[in-house]
Amino acid sequence: MPAAAPVPAAAPAPAKGRPAAAGQPPTDSADDTVSKRSVADQSIRVDVDLLDKLMNLVGELVLTRNQLIRAIGSVADPGMTRTGQRLNLITSELQESVMKTRMQAIDHLWSKLPRVVRDLSSTFGKQIRLAQEGKETELDRSLLEAVKDPLTHLVRNAVDHGIESPDERVAAGKHAEGTLTLRAYHEGGHVIVEVRDDGSGIDPDKIARIAVEKGLVSRDQLATMDRREILGLVFRPGFSTAKAVTNVSGRGVGMDVVKTNIERIGGAVDVDSVVGQGTTWRLTIPLTLAIIQALTIECGDERYVIPQVAVHELVYLDGQSGRVVEHAMGAQVYRLRGKLLPLVYLDDTLGLARDGEHDKDVYVAVLQAEGKRFGLVVDRVLNTEEVVVKPLTSRFKDIGVYAGATLLGDGRVALILDVASLARRAQLAAGVEPKDADTTVRRGGGNGGRLLIAGVGDRRVAIPLDMVTRLEEFPVERIERTGSREVVQYRDQILPVLRLSHLLGAYETEPGPTVPVVVYTENGRSVALAVEKILDIVEEGLDDSRRDFGDDGLLGSAVIQQRVTELLDVRRAILAADPLFHTKIDTTTDPYETTTYQPAGV
Repeated sequence: MPAAAPVPAAAPAPAKGRPAAAGQPPTDSADDTVSKRSVADQSIRVDVDLLDKLMNLVGELVLTRNQLIRAIGSVADPGMTRTGQRLNLITSELQESVMKTRMQAIDHLWSKLPRVVRDLSSTFGKQIRLAQEGKETELDRSLLEAVKDPLTHLVRNAVDHGIESPDERVAAGKHAEGTLTLRAYHEGGHVIVEVRDDGSGIDPDKIARIAVEKGLVSRDQLATMDRREILGLVFRPGFSTAKAVTNVSGRGVGMDVVKTNIERIGGAVDVDSVVGQGTTWRLTIPLTLAIIQALTIECGDERYVIPQVAVHELVYLDGQSGRVVEHAMGAQVYRLRGKLLPLVYLDDTLGLARDGEHDKDVYVAVLQAEGKRFGLVVDRVLNTEEVVVKPLTSRFKDIGVYAGATLLGDGRVALILDVASLARRAQLAAGVEPKDADTTVRRGGGNGGRLLIAGVGDRRVAIPLDMVTRLEEFPVERIERTGSREVVQYRDQILPVLRLSHLLGAYETEPGPTVPVVVYTENGRSVALAVEKILDIVEEGLDDSRRDFGDDGLLGSAVIQQRVTELLDVRRAILAADPLFHTKIDTTTDPYETTTYQPAGV
């Protein structure tokens, strides 16, 4: 049978809708056509409700996986163990893939902000350039919607109140055009979004004055607050520096709404500002609200879950080898690598029955909330696992210490603790001491009282803790002179500053950019005792080792922490800083009205 003649290859068909001219090759090659077709086939439209349902099913699969892994662990069967490991791997990969389907770049949200900045700049006659960094950072789509309004509010606020007009910027030595920077990046399982401007900044003294005028804090409370706490007052309900409500930035709504909306999704908001240089608003947002890595703990007969991103380390207190709970400023603390760690007892916070001794055979979970570290004391630490976050009813939300609930591998329901709320309940999130701290410190007197150890030159000086109202750090350039004395502007007052190195005749080391000071306040007057560094807070008896050598400004010396330490005569130092310290302040008369000037010899 003769072989069939070969069929000639068909000529390439011209692209559809674009016929090739006679005698010329087609304009689109076959490779380009295949490439375009593959790009078109890479994406499809999927209903958002279907993605949400798929995510819920993956969550249920994760819970079932946890239960199965725990059951396999109790059976010594190598085959079942291998099967469980394979199931664990596949479930994790499926979970990661499904979570990626819900992720969207934050640029989807930022794309609407350039026009907002451009319109507002034109309205206020300002020159503002918007810079964006990290716009490819991805977030869960549900979180993008939750962040949209707070972020827009911060941008409008920065344009309205933050960046100055061109004339004001030029007068301050800046470029006429201001810069508003949006920055997003990943950090510790969270997405950090920063809104930074190079404007006039926020003046803590102005914030403090307005807060007192509006009755948000008292002057006594203000005297115990540091700079970061004063800046945090802008998040208080009812606080505003605007003289009139406008239809721009706040529109009558304060920063408390921003804070509430961000905390509702498990995030946090913080502010940092330098007068004359600008302000940075920092939003900390979780990657997703569905599935998180968590630490399971036990307190009493109940089990609780702590998000693992908030856990820095675990410490076991056995009551031996010096691992004991101490007391400082009326609060219970634990000395962790030379630093005092405030403690919060979970059973006391939740009103649970106490199991055994309170400071022995317990675990301390070192947590961080809103920039402050503290230790959460629990009875037992069980394990870590992925948990599915289930929302709580409104009754549980009103309690304020729970962020959600989950189903553990053994089928038990556990509540997820809200770390930031725990810190706020213990008055630690903003660095505030417990309410009875002042009375507790006042009781600590005599030789067995607590002492603040400071470095003055090459010497160690001890100051009774009941003579310490606050510890501050002032930039060197803020210290001014009046007559022969150094002073600093501090909370609408002129605060006299005494360098203990001058009083004690100690050799000063190389000065740094800031000056640590010990502030003491009594009857409306304050003084600042400048030291070179704060070393420690100790509680030691002085009866056996104390010696008095009669040195000016000192009550004697003692051996503290196996080193000779000088005991400061605080009363002598206070009078050296302000000889009229114990004189009652008279603000009713003008000193110039009662002074009579006469020429010499009259």
